[in-house]
Amino acid sequence: MSQISPQQIKLSFPDGNVRDYEAGITPAEVAKSIAPSLAKAAISAQVNGQHWDLQWPIKADANISINTMKDDGPALELIRHDLAHIMARAVQALWPDTKVTIGPVRDYGWFYDFDRAEPFTPDDLGAIEAEMKKIINAREPVRTEVWSRADAIAHYEKTGEPYKVELVNRIPEDQDLRMYWHGDWQDLCRGPHLQHTGQVPADAFKLTHVAGAYWLGDSSRPMLQRIYGVAFKSRDDLKAHMHMLEEAAKRDHRKLGREMDLFHMQEEAPGQIFWHPNGWTIYATLQDYMRRKQRVGGYVEVNTPQVVNRNLWEASGHWENYRENMFIVEVDEEGAKEKTINALKPMNCPCHVQIFNHGLKSYRDLPLRMAEFGSCARYEPSGALHGIMRVRGFTQDDGHIFAMESQIEAEAKRFIEFLADVYAELGFDKWRIKLSTRPEKRIGTEESWDFAEAALADAVTAAGYAYEIFEGEGAFYGPKLEFVLTDAIGRDWQCGTFQVDPNLPERLDASYIGADGAKHRPIMLHRACVGSFERFIGILIENYSGKLPLWLAPQQVVVASIVSEADDYVHEVVAELQNAGLRAEADIRNEKINYKVREHSLAKVPVILAVGAREVAERTVSVRRLGENKTQTASLEALVADLIAEATPPDMR
Repeated sequence: MSQISPQQIKLSFPDGNVRDYEAGITPAEVAKSIAPSLAKAAISAQVNGQHWDLQWPIKADANISINTMKDDGPALELIRHDLAHIMARAVQALWPDTKVTIGPVRDYGWFYDFDRAEPFTPDDLGAIEAEMKKIINAREPVRTEVWSRADAIAHYEKTGEPYKVELVNRIPEDQDLRMYWHGDWQDLCRGPHLQHTGQVPADAFKLTHVAGAYWLGDSSRPMLQRIYGVAFKSRDDLKAHMHMLEEAAKRDHRKLGREMDLFHMQEEAPGQIFWHPNGWTIYATLQDYMRRKQRVGGYVEVNTPQVVNRNLWEASGHWENYRENMFIVEVDEEGAKEKTINALKPMNCPCHVQIFNHGLKSYRDLPLRMAEFGSCARYEPSGALHGIMRVRGFTQDDGHIFAMESQIEAEAKRFIEFLADVYAELGFDKWRIKLSTRPEKRIGTEESWDFAEAALADAVTAAGYAYEIFEGEGAFYGPKLEFVLTDAIGRDWQCGTFQVDPNLPERLDASYIGADGAKHRPIMLHRACVGSFERFIGILIENYSGKLPLWLAPQQVVVASIVSEADDYVHEVVAELQNAGLRAEADIRNEKINYKVREHSLAKVPVILAVGAREVAERTVSVRRLGENKTQTASLEALVADLIAEATPPDMR
């Protein structure tokens, strides 16, 4: 009886080598075939670009590379993912009646949601950390199996894990159900994971806090307890991150907003902002700056309605795809049998197409760059709201460019240069670009996607920048660029966007007359630089720790009297500063000068001028800059000239 020889597959390595293996070989076995040292250091693999567990079999020809702890991306993902499982195991070891749910990786760490009758306390977090370190130090193996749906449900019903039963039932029929064991503790998980618990650095993680979270984010479902953790490859990285968190707490825009008297929020208007004079000064100054930049950048400014009939939202596709995030307005129109249904606009693009459609457009009119400081309203769950960073009412520096396909690259390059200039002038020198490419579900031809993606990539290169590719993260109608800036303490904020959209002009019947005399569809390029003004102002406040550049500071100068005999001179100095266009105020309260200085320093006033008898006699002022302990004496005339130069917006210097 003849034996069937095993199927052979070819695995291609990054160095160009190609090796033959038997189908079903695992990456762990591949690593061992190369070198024992690699097998020992291996943590996972990349197989055809996918993150692959060392235990998963490879059944067909593939490109492969072996990951070790030197590969930051895979290493951090696995460390954080394994810690989620280890934490859940520790919780159930300490409190066996606790039910487990899900525990995904997130920025800098992970969280896991638990159903437990008693609330977790800070002392509990310490006990959980200690139990986790025991599990890590035991260096117990991690193994995985694929189970049938029936076996998985039977297992979780037997062990009393109702949330896992629901998760199993939510997984599509055509997907494998993979189970992972960390020692003798088991969880449903897609993987991959490390090969034993000892590969997790025991001194490079910390549990940070507990919060409430509805099961699957549904407010009608049970409230769970979510434990958050952070993790890194080394203790030094953890210490640096914890220092960043401490610094972030000091810079929290909500705290500084109170100290600087910028804004407040209240229950009667959830997710919306009451801007105080100081805060609105920042807002208006930033908006004036962006208006000037856009005018020079070749944009025409428009303004469109806040409330728009549902017919337009249905035509644009937003009613079908975005309805749950829209605020609905019903009106009893005179003579109508039924209420007219409108919506507060969640975005500006459909309205901009209406302006484009008003009147005949020629190819000679393109590109047409249209900008609006568009006030939008979107429903955000109350649990997602966060100060002025995440709100329901906001204004964007929104813009749409109507262009021919051949103009995409040039317009993208032009916008990147525009954005780079704005970010630099606002104090952000570090930022990067993400290119999000075609998703699995999309419209349009492959040729049009090839063209649009290449145009964006070439534009970034032509502007002199690098980019990261995020496969499959584009919109269903076109690829996009996302601009991620880094603030003073190393946090990333995605603000700017540039998106190619052939879909909306098609849906809303936009057209122009081409050189051939026929009608053609324009491409719509969605773009924003700062994005939401509210969110960006929050970023600015935290980036500068409230110590805004003089041109942006709401109160630029306070002139404080040391003695009451100087009051008249204080008013004279204030008048001269105000006549020079500076935002200056007098403080002639009957308080000690040190008290006044402390109070205005807390409010982050950049320049405090102290005036006493000597200053009155010499026609000078004592100048104290925010953050400096020393004072210096200056003539009023020289100081005014210096402050005028410093307070001039960067685009006007």
